[in-house]
Amino acid sequence: MDDKLQEIARRFERLTADLSNPEVITDRTRFQQVAKERSQLEPLVDAFHEFSRVRAQLTETEALLVDAEMREMAQEELPGLRQQVEELDSKLKILLLPKDPNDERDVILEVRAGAGGDEAGLFAGEILRVYLRYAERRGWKATLMDTSENAAGGIKDASVTITGDGVYSALKYESGVHRVQRVPATEAQGRIHTSTCTVAVMPEAEDVDVQINPADIQMDVMRSTGAGGQSVNTTDSAVRLTHKPTGVIVKCQQEKSQLKNRAMALRMLRTKLYEMELEKQQNARDAARKSQVGTGDRSEKIRTYNFPQDRLTDHRISLTRHNLPAVMDGDIEDILVACRTHFQAEALQQQMGQPAKETK
Repeated sequence: MDDKLQEIARRFERLTADLSNPEVITDRTRFQQVAKERSQLEPLVDAFHEFSRVRAQLTETEALLVDAEMREMAQEELPGLRQQVEELDSKLKILLLPKDPNDERDVILEVRAGAGGDEAGLFAGEILRVYLRYAERRGWKATLMDTSENAAGGIKDASVTITGDGVYSALKYESGVHRVQRVPATEAQGRIHTSTCTVAVMPEAEDVDVQINPADIQMDVMRSTGAGGQSVNTTDSAVRLTHKPTGVIVKCQQEKSQLKNRAMALRMLRTKLYEMELEKQQNARDAARKSQVGTGDRSEKIRTYNFPQDRLTDHRISLTRHNLPAVMDGDIEDILVACRTHFQAEALQQQMGQPAKETK
């Protein structure tokens, strides 16, 4: 690992020098490429320099054990230094993991009501709000592209685009079935019900990722539904696109302009086709969202929100978190970090040929 890190450090130094090279400075495209690569390597190189410094300090301190006068001081410092070396070694191994090429992409996030009737729709609406509030906390831009409400005031399904720095990297482990256990407002007997909703997080495709033949798209226009006003639901502005070769259907009704709705629907379609291609490469035969969210059945869960016990449980990583009101207001950073850390460690163990350990 040292040889590889040394090579990366030398590459970082060359890139740093290139940023002062007049030939690079005058070539805008090349300058941006160099700056981007340097920025990507910087955390790894900084961690390597810190690791080298602490490891050298550890070696020097261990050498003091033979000195009678310095032995006691060395013995006091050694445990802390050894722990630092171990932690930095783990950090470096994670930083050396192959990067997900989609991590810096924006996402299209979909929430759908699952099992549980009206209560599932209400819960789906609350989960959608969790991500909208989290996006607001992060300074990301969230744009609701389509939503279908149910009679109880919840949602049947909704699609939203979220744009910002590292959106997919932060949210990619949120895909799956989210389960709620609580007493619904409509429950007269005070019995606890279990309902679900599904979440799908898809990296947004770029124009170069998916080429769509216009002849393969069927466009239908209709009047928007739901809360309107301002002519939103009085004109044929809603757009539904059907990709005939795959049968994928997307709909957008958020804008008054049919042209804008068509452009947003095309973004959704491109992203769904890109997601399908990614799953095809991974030998997944099901539709793009199915591998992420399953059927929505109560047993296919990644996370449970237990309101009577004020407890959230992520079943994949054995994480328990209390204070559900804060969670439902978008305070989920620690949960996302815990998921990312767990799956990075799992990937590292697989890369090293070791069996993954269960998170306690």
